[in-house]
Amino acid sequence: MATDTAPARYPVPDRVPQPLVLDGAPLLAVSPLRVYTCGITPYDVTHVGHAATFVWADLLASVSRASGAKAEVSRNITDVDDVLTAAAARAGRHYDELASVQEFQFGRDMQALAVARPAHEPKARAHVAAVVRLAAALLATGAAYERAGYVYFRGAEVPGRAGLGTEEALRLSTAYGDQEDVPDRESPFDVPVWRPSAEGVPAWPTPWGWGRPGWHAECAAMAVATFGSSVDVLVGGVDLAFPHHAYQAAMVEAATDVSPFARAVLHVGEVRQGGVKMSKSLGNLTLVSDLLTRFTGPVVRLGLLHRDRREPWECEDAVFAAAAATLEKLYAAAGSPAEKADAGSGRDRVLAALLADLDVRAAVAVALDEGGDAARYLLDVLRLTDLTA
Repeated sequence: MATDTAPARYPVPDRVPQPLVLDGAPLLAVSPLRVYTCGITPYDVTHVGHAATFVWADLLASVSRASGAKAEVSRNITDVDDVLTAAAARAGRHYDELASVQEFQFGRDMQALAVARPAHEPKARAHVAAVVRLAAALLATGAAYERAGYVYFRGAEVPGRAGLGTEEALRLSTAYGDQEDVPDRESPFDVPVWRPSAEGVPAWPTPWGWGRPGWHAECAAMAVATFGSSVDVLVGGVDLAFPHHAYQAAMVEAATDVSPFARAVLHVGEVRQGGVKMSKSLGNLTLVSDLLTRFTGPVVRLGLLHRDRREPWECEDAVFAAAAATLEKLYAAAGSPAEKADAGSGRDRVLAALLADLDVRAAVAVALDEGGDAARYLLDVLRLTDLTA
């Protein structure tokens, strides 16, 4: 019979994992928390809109680990895309050469912001075969059909699932190119899983002819190849909610018969420049590399995090100047002895704030109020002292 002093048969975790609440729903990982983040298309990187998404995804993983649950992050690179091909042509370079240079610069920017390297970094170019398998599965289930070298996913129900009316769904799908060069569809909301390639455009052989993957299908295939039929958290900018995330989820669910594809979704609020969304197509970009000539990496990181993650915001130097002042206060608080008798309670309050929908502002307020160990703990979880990620 076991006694109180008998060694444990299995290792016992230091902390019982606590649920992370996202949008009111508790999310407790019973295995590593599988986080899939929609990554970059590697041209003209890295602007602040990119950085905001990846810093929030990194915080999600850090808070998960602090709560006692492991986090396993995948962040893809969409290195097969028509906009990348066009950008490479304008620069007089091959698309994979331009992608490699941009990926290096992106990695340097992420390191400066203390964003940890993900456990998985799937690339679209290496997952073409996975897209072909996805297309075949969708055809076999009747969720897709073939037309003249195209494989179309039946998407008529996707806007309704996303809570959108026809007019708004058409507006958004047009903005993301889903209404361009797609002949012979049964519905305007059917999107290509596979499409034929013109001369000079990347192409691979398939049963439907030479061609290339559709954008939504690339992410769907990379997610399945990495994590299987579902993920715990799907992360991206709020602008990806429709059409991209909606179609990604619909394709995976149709191919695997597992639902939901994502137990939770973390959408990061829109970053604006001059009152409109920061985007490559508009050219109203603030690059992280330029911002880092005026502010340190921890200041930029805190500037991206010290807000409601859902809300849109204007990218101005004043935002990061305010973050610099807040960070100085946190450093000062961390250097002072805790005034409270129970230092652990301060850490618990910090963690409780972060577990409640990643409320960084509330956690900062607790750390400044408690000082000492609570402030040091916050700086650690927010990764505001680590410049070597």
